[in-house]
Amino acid sequence: MLLEVSNLAVDLTGPGGAGRIVSGGTFALDEGESLGVVGESGSGKTMTALALMGLTPENARVSGSIRFEGRELVGLSEEAMLALRGDRIAMIFQEPMTALNPLHRVGAQVAEPLVLHRGMTREAAFDRAVQLLDHVRLADPERAAHAYPFALSGGERQRAMIAMAIGCGPRLVIADEPTTALDVTVQARILALIDGLRTESGMALILVSHDLAVVAGHCDRIIVLYAGVIMESG
Repeated sequence: MLLEVSNLAVDLTGPGGAGRIVSGGTFALDEGESLGVVGESGSGKTMTALALMGLTPENARVSGSIRFEGRELVGLSEEAMLALRGDRIAMIFQEPMTALNPLHRVGAQVAEPLVLHRGMTREAAFDRAVQLLDHVRLADPERAAHAYPFALSGGERQRAMIAMAIGCGPRLVIADEPTTALDVTVQARILALIDGLRTESGMALILVSHDLAVVAGHCDRIIVLYAGVIMESG
């Protein structure tokens, strides 16, 4: 089993005390499998995804068990998580305009995980980033690599985020509402691209969405969250 989550809970502490955002989450994911996580806004979808990545806010406390490739992630040091994050497990964030750094060229950002996890030189990593941008079917990958995020369309930025996520060949990719704010045609292309990459590489996928119709056509199994609790699984 690639990922085993048991009794996952996330508590946030604020001025009024602690509140439980995610409660008792239990699910598993096998190699190459795709899991849809569905729920309305505020149901705990994104917080669950962030807990898996070790990216919860500073005022959050994560408890329970998250075992990835047999290794317990809850309580793992930040240094150890940095070695996993972007390498064995990667995330496609919800809004690429805020997830991408506006001060750095797109190619340099796609290349960064290759420098950190594969020890490539920045020049070699940038060349590989151009190849990755071409792989996710950007029309002019060379131009996109030298551009800043604001110069790309929403769909192009999302493709750049996907290129960054798959660069190191992760075993698990978490896509947090990857089609938010995209029109229906671009949304379909992005989802088809993710499907194709998953089939090609054998990676597992967790697709987070508020849209049941989106995950219905792209996932093997679905769990439904409401108020931080898994209400249904099937």
